[in-house]
Amino acid sequence: MNICVFCSAADLDDRYVVPARQFAELMGKGGHALVWGGSDAGLMKVMADGVQQAGGKLIGVSVEFLAHKAYEGADEMLVTRNLAERKAQMLARADAIVVMVGGMGTLDEATEILELRKHGMHTKPVVLLNTAGFYDGLKEQFQRMEAEGFLPVPLTDLVFFAADGVGALAYLEERAGIQA
Repeated sequence: MNICVFCSAADLDDRYVVPARQFAELMGKGGHALVWGGSDAGLMKVMADGVQQAGGKLIGVSVEFLAHKAYEGADEMLVTRNLAERKAQMLARADAIVVMVGGMGTLDEATEILELRKHGMHTKPVVLLNTAGFYDGLKEQFQRMEAEGFLPVPLTDLVFFAADGVGALAYLEERAGIQA
């Protein structure tokens, strides 16, 4: 399965790095490919290194203004003109999506992917990997949106919140089996 992972290119605390390494190893050992932003920095590098070292394939999708930070050892590296094209290419190459911890760019990617899913533009499973409770506030906001009628479909049809990589991968593998 090609798993698109949206995450930070920032260097982060071990409470985020260690679980990312574990998830990357699970992906690689499971024979999954990582579709990611193509960066050689931060959690993006942690994920790429871990997946590759565990035997998985790397499909990077960088953007022109960040191409100088592209990961050198990817199996495939596409460079897009802008961020919108990058997101579209990442989604096109993915069978499933995992959103890990990140900043504004990651949040933008997550909300766009969920909006597209809400409108039926894709049916790929989406997981928010809630490492160290990072997305607790967002989960609460999504639950409020649902309770107050802002979501035309149940929240559980849009996104799954996983506490760890094991739960995320189990959910994706189960959903992949259903979609096959």
